[in-house]
Amino acid sequence: MNEFLSLLIDHEFWVAVLRIATPLIFGTLGVLLCERAGVLNLGIEGIMVAGAFIGWLTVYSGAGLWFGVLAAALAGAVFGALHALLVVRLPLSQHVAGLGITLFATSISYFAYRVIFPKVDSPPKIQAFDDMSWLPIPILSEQTPLTLVAMSLVPALWYLLYRTPLGLALRAVGESPQAVEAQGINVVRLRTGAVIAGSALMGVAGSFLTLAAFNSFFFNMVNGRGWICVALIVFASWRPGKALIGALLFAFFDAAQLRLQQSSGGVLPYQLYLMLPYVLSIVALVLVARKAAYPQALMQPYVKGTR
Repeated sequence: MNEFLSLLIDHEFWVAVLRIATPLIFGTLGVLLCERAGVLNLGIEGIMVAGAFIGWLTVYSGAGLWFGVLAAALAGAVFGALHALLVVRLPLSQHVAGLGITLFATSISYFAYRVIFPKVDSPPKIQAFDDMSWLPIPILSEQTPLTLVAMSLVPALWYLLYRTPLGLALRAVGESPQAVEAQGINVVRLRTGAVIAGSALMGVAGSFLTLAAFNSFFFNMVNGRGWICVALIVFASWRPGKALIGALLFAFFDAAQLRLQQSSGGVLPYQLYLMLPYVLSIVALVLVARKAAYPQALMQPYVKGTR
């Protein structure tokens, strides 16, 4: 107990929490955009892999770090457009299409890496983002600019959803696309745009891992973060502010298990510590999910003119 309490006053611990939470914030906001429009995007895991690879490869090829972030966003948008084509315009099963996107994006990223670097034993390194030491805010000054972008996106997305006509239409299309169509708004275009924008954020989430958290690309580096984002959006009740809280909560558990594992001296199997953030997140999810107000048209295919 004393070890756990000491974490709460440890400056470096909270720096780690915010760093771990950053890709989750990007990813969860991306999922939120998609699902608010009524589209489940299980392609997030693969899109994050593709974003991590494309962002890193862009910088490794000589471009700047922000060009790497942009390239990752574009890669995510491309896979998002493919997903939207399959589930919005055709429309096919959102579960199957999403899993297909994950497998496709992951496989093509790994294949491209092996083709470009066939004889590399260790992943090539790049110069990653530096900390924002110029920022006079404790903890945040030890993060990279991408963390500041992620934090800024939360109020920006809230304003978009709840204070603009576009946000109202986006929320409405996830509740009743027929009502949106009756207002003369193109449901297919609105859902497609939301999926593409959300997938771009997922790509940026992946790029954080290679351009900020690490300085190279390696297999399995996403390590299930995409699936965590899908679960966090239920915890967040599809609201940006709660999405931030959920990402920070999981990051807190994850950072805590790492510190407790190091300080335990091997008394308990390390697998128990690895389970900790997932078990506690499941418990929190179960407690909150009962009252979660999900978009009523989520996962429901829409065909123009139907009622």
